[in-house]
Amino acid sequence: MIKLGANSVLFGAFDLKTAMKHLKMAGYDGVELSAIKGMCEHLNLDDWKSQAADIRKMSQDFELELLSMEEAGLDLERLKLAFEAGAEIGIPIINIGPGGKKDVEEDFQRQTDLMIKAAEMAEGYGVTLCCKAHVGGSIYNTATTLRALEKIKSPAFGCDMDPSHIHREGDTPSEALKQVISRVKHIHIRDCLGRQQNPGKPENQACGRGDIDLLAYVKVLVDAKWSGPVCLEVIGAGNYELPQVVTIAAETRGFLNACLKACGAR
Repeated sequence: MIKLGANSVLFGAFDLKTAMKHLKMAGYDGVELSAIKGMCEHLNLDDWKSQAADIRKMSQDFELELLSMEEAGLDLERLKLAFEAGAEIGIPIINIGPGGKKDVEEDFQRQTDLMIKAAEMAEGYGVTLCCKAHVGGSIYNTATTLRALEKIKSPAFGCDMDPSHIHREGDTPSEALKQVISRVKHIHIRDCLGRQQNPGKPENQACGRGDIDLLAYVKVLVDAKWSGPVCLEVIGAGNYELPQVVTIAAETRGFLNACLKACGAR
């Protein structure tokens, strides 16, 4: 089953309870916890044990599944904390970016070597590590994603397929998704206008407002009988007021739910 969630980074100016309350009201199935150091730490990995019980209780109270966590970096010591927290709290997927620089072979090899080590560690904790292609990173498009997936064999490693990054690097997201679907274990999703380096204003990251054919993207998931989390990830809303971020979340959930219905998945 495809489950719709949202990364709590959208609510970076507010506490996690506020985020989860409004995501529930918007109709989401679950939440992705932001543990991004320096950006949004709704889950503080340096002190995760003190938060564990409260997070589990909020998940139960708001009937939101803990779908995933975004840690973002590739520091093995910090990832160990993420895996420990995920295993204890009940967060099955930890998402990172690739790091490194585009078309620098040494960066690709170094970063994917780190991912092999991190995936082995994740396997020991019973969680899954996922990495997405990132504009300007060592993994940035379909071709480099396929190279990484060929190299990293661990069953505890998967692709976090974010259409906005693939789109901004010049690929067609729905066609790219078909090529990697067998290894996709998580979807970060947002829209964007144009193919610039940054994702644009937060409101234009709401699904349905940009240039990406997200209905075609969802159809690939449904046709493949894919099951897993599809989580909205909107960045840059740190100074937005609560009604603004709730609007982005609610609009996206309505759009994605309509896409799933149009494809016969809901």
